[in-house]
Amino acid sequence: MDGPDAVSAKKFGIWGYPMAPFSISLRSSCFILFALLILGPSYAFYLPGSYMHTYSQGETITVKVNSLTSFETELPFSYYSLPYCQPQDGIKKSAENLGELLMGDQIDNSPYQFHVNVNESFYLCTTNPLNEREVKLLKQRTRDLYQVNMILDNLPVRRFTEQNGATFQWTGFPVGYTPSGSSEDYIINHLKFKVLVHEYEGSRVEIIGTGEEGMGVISETEKQKMSGYEIVGFEVVPCSVKRDPEAMSKLNMYSKVGPVDCPLELEKSQAIREQEKISFTYEVVFVKSDVRWPSRWDAYLKMEGARVHWFSIMNSLMVIFFLAGIVFVIFLRTVRRDLTRYEELDKESQAQMNEELSGWKLVVGDVFREPTNSKLLCVMVGDGVQITGMAVVTIVFAALGFMSPASRGMLLTGMIILYLFLGIAAGYVGVRLWRTIKGGSEGWRPVSWSIACFFPGIAFVILCILNFILWGSSSTGALPISLFFVLLSLWFCISVPLTLLGGFLGTRADHIQFPVRTNQIPREIPARKYPSWLLVLGAGTLPFGTLFIELFFILSSIWLGRFYYVFGFLLIVLLLLVTVCAEVSVILTYMHLCVEDWQWWWKAFFASGSVAIYVFLYSINYLVFQLRSLSGPVSAMLYLGYSLIMAVAIMLSTGTIGFLTSFYFVHYLFSSVKID
Repeated sequence: MDGPDAVSAKKFGIWGYPMAPFSISLRSSCFILFALLILGPSYAFYLPGSYMHTYSQGETITVKVNSLTSFETELPFSYYSLPYCQPQDGIKKSAENLGELLMGDQIDNSPYQFHVNVNESFYLCTTNPLNEREVKLLKQRTRDLYQVNMILDNLPVRRFTEQNGATFQWTGFPVGYTPSGSSEDYIINHLKFKVLVHEYEGSRVEIIGTGEEGMGVISETEKQKMSGYEIVGFEVVPCSVKRDPEAMSKLNMYSKVGPVDCPLELEKSQAIREQEKISFTYEVVFVKSDVRWPSRWDAYLKMEGARVHWFSIMNSLMVIFFLAGIVFVIFLRTVRRDLTRYEELDKESQAQMNEELSGWKLVVGDVFREPTNSKLLCVMVGDGVQITGMAVVTIVFAALGFMSPASRGMLLTGMIILYLFLGIAAGYVGVRLWRTIKGGSEGWRPVSWSIACFFPGIAFVILCILNFILWGSSSTGALPISLFFVLLSLWFCISVPLTLLGGFLGTRADHIQFPVRTNQIPREIPARKYPSWLLVLGAGTLPFGTLFIELFFILSSIWLGRFYYVFGFLLIVLLLLVTVCAEVSVILTYMHLCVEDWQWWWKAFFASGSVAIYVFLYSINYLVFQLRSLSGPVSAMLYLGYSLIMAVAIMLSTGTIGFLTSFYFVHYLFSSVKID
């Protein structure tokens, strides 16, 4: 097998699996879902997604083009950065939401036009003789395995390859290919499109939809108007065909030409050379399909590896039951036994027992002593609440089917909006914890400001550095200056005021009363053979064990362009992760108190938050072993930068879960003690 399909299959065969779905842009679906529901033959209700469009016989439809993407570099570039044919009425950018801009999508119109249910073959244009710069650029994009991404009626184009008897599915097609054993590069200049259509009868169907095309309810009078053809599939076979440039130059755009078979001989393929003129043509065939419009995304969203997901969940459940058994022993056997025995003694016996106390009961006068860097702890807990709330709400909505792949960027846009408005919860929790530690509201404004700026500031600095790198590479992944001002406006006009409002509400809420008094002189902590931080760092391996299998699928979605569709599994894993973080932190806190170590605050935070270290190390492992073809320091810096942001967010979220659980545990434990 030779040609573009052979090159792609050989290059990516180690990552691909039969019918593996791939997305159309970098980071384009870390997290994407489309829930489609058919209730019966007479009525259909479509969950939020793209508004169905029907086309009449012969109606003109236009293909859109997205950014060129590559798994080699992870740097997206504009489609028209290469010498492709341009539309007669000029290049027009499609309206893009915040999520699309952040993901580096750049959707433009294209000269490729079809007439519904009409099989045709057209000539587009012939380029001027290629100069040295254009040849160098085409060869570089070809050897970096850049893919051309096209969209028709919100469906990305698919192509199929076969290798060793297995069928592989890809989105997009390569810019060109380099046959094995050849020094020449060949450009894809002829496209054989196949559009799958379903004949639609407009009666007896009621549709409610939201998405890129807005919201609409189709009334009875409009139903008949909707009769026509629905587009349910979009496929392409890319070819390289050498044409006579002089003869082709005499044709006009959209002049009809005869259909061709993809040549297997390299002599009949179009090589990329200086002073070479390249003619672009395409043909389209419409094929009727039994696939209905609500099911058209099923081909892209096939779930692979369900057994692996269930194995991950069962593994996590075993860890949870093991930790739950330890917690059960701590609460019901050790703590309850000590408290019951203590309460049954008379006052004289209690006084005598107080002199013989050991373990956690000895630190009763220090357990609620203010920790070092208490302001930073409050800030990190506040940001952790904000990130955790955003993650939980987003995943729940995605699992219920409110995230559509037809609405590109919807997931990321929703996450940003949720994060902004959850600033009120972050400010409330952070300031209330500050008041609890300090015993008053003094200094709550700086705490609120710090909460509003801590994590966004870290992410903003990293993104600025990465953006300068992308600007230097002329990538469409670089954020325009205008978008920076939009992000800053959202940050300081919505997030910061809401965080300050949450902090103000936190000052009005009752601060949590400590059940025991704190001694004026701190108790000396006994020397230990090994540093306590080793135990804290080691504890992060347990939450990581519940997460790492799902993390592989998420990283594959982000960096290998696969659609991530299993939000139900992700929701289960999230709940298991929360449970493990809480149990690990409680157990570690109890162990520290038992050895008379009353400095538990930060250790409770990092007992579960240390999972971020293992997530970042796993990301590096993924870069080394799974992204081996990633080329150049720029691509590696982009990967590590985004991985660092993810690791910091995970640390704040899991650390907050562990700390708040431990705080409740310690408060409950010592509220049962009656020692003066």
